[in-house]
Amino acid sequence: MGAVAEDDEAAVDRSDPIDEPFPLLIAVTSSPTERIRLAERLEGIAPLLLVADLDELRRLIATPQRPAGIPSQPARATAATDSALVIDSPRSVARCQDREIDLTRLEHDLLICLTTEPIRVWSYAELHRSVWRDEGRERKADVQSLVKRLRRKLHDLGTGATIEAVRGVGLRLTDRQEPRIGRA
Repeated sequence: MGAVAEDDEAAVDRSDPIDEPFPLLIAVTSSPTERIRLAERLEGIAPLLLVADLDELRRLIATPQRPAGIPSQPARATAATDSALVIDSPRSVARCQDREIDLTRLEHDLLICLTTEPIRVWSYAELHRSVWRDEGRERKADVQSLVKRLRRKLHDLGTGATIEAVRGVGLRLTDRQEPRIGRA
């Protein structure tokens, strides 16, 4: 019996190289030129993750909120849950009940912004920076055009959620029935 315990301890002491910690450099800059410069200067030092903004970094390093093995949706049979908006990020689709719609990258990113906690009103400039990932070109018409297409898709999907303009402030998602974001 002592040999079994020693084997178990040996198995615990042996660790998989994947589980070993390793250095990772993360650089956040909105300038593509600066990202290229950093990649060239830091090449070979350590793995390097270059992102345009903190929202992009959060999306990349976010971990699922629920532990493995727990279903992502509670087993409740209520009308509100049945008509909830589900955003499947890996597939870039939005679902409601048994229907789903494809989302472009811009539509997906806009919807993700509007469903980010805490729920708030996003200014046009904030949405432009987060969705288009460029500084200084904060054109309201770009956002309005994208919102128009996304509103139509949400309506066709049959969800109660829509994008509402808040006069003089920006946009928010309304009738938000706890949209869930799927991650792989």
